[in-house]
Amino acid sequence: MPAVGNGDAIIDGIGEFLTGVRPVEVDRVLATILFTDIVGSTERALTLGDRRWRELLDRYYAGVRREFIRFRGREIDRAGDGLFAAFDGPARAIRCACRIRDEVRSLGLEARSGLHAGECEVVGDKIGGIAVHIGARVAAVAEPGEVLVSSTVKDLVAGSAIAFQERGQLKGLPGEWSLFVVTGAA
Repeated sequence: MPAVGNGDAIIDGIGEFLTGVRPVEVDRVLATILFTDIVGSTERALTLGDRRWRELLDRYYAGVRREFIRFRGREIDRAGDGLFAAFDGPARAIRCACRIRDEVRSLGLEARSGLHAGECEVVGDKIGGIAVHIGARVAAVAEPGEVLVSSTVKDLVAGSAIAFQERGQLKGLPGEWSLFVVTGAA
């Protein structure tokens, strides 16, 4: 094994020689990840019943997807009442999350959102990787009605007229990961 140079390229070359198969290059993209979901959805579903809850969810999904389109986001996945989207710009993602928060209130619902930005692996028509995991963790600690962002997102939108308030640290990750609540997104 060479002590210097690109060891991965050498190992890939040896692997290709031995197997006849060229290693697949993993495609990666820089994206701003948005997770958003409804607060108290189980209780609301129990109160409304299945049919009325489904009708309300349909209106919720339609409204959220309109905002994704408006702010050039791409829906990646859905789980329960939660949606996961990727954006090519963090300011657009923040503004989208704020619009979603405000719009779902007109349906009598409360949403929470979490955002992070980083390199993601492209897996078919989905994305994954550590940045996605961090985005999900940010959303998990957001309070009802909050748009919560990682320090990475906050730093990327410097000069964009988006205001923040410090919210504490994201735990369970190596290093310091500060969180910020969006207080204004002009």
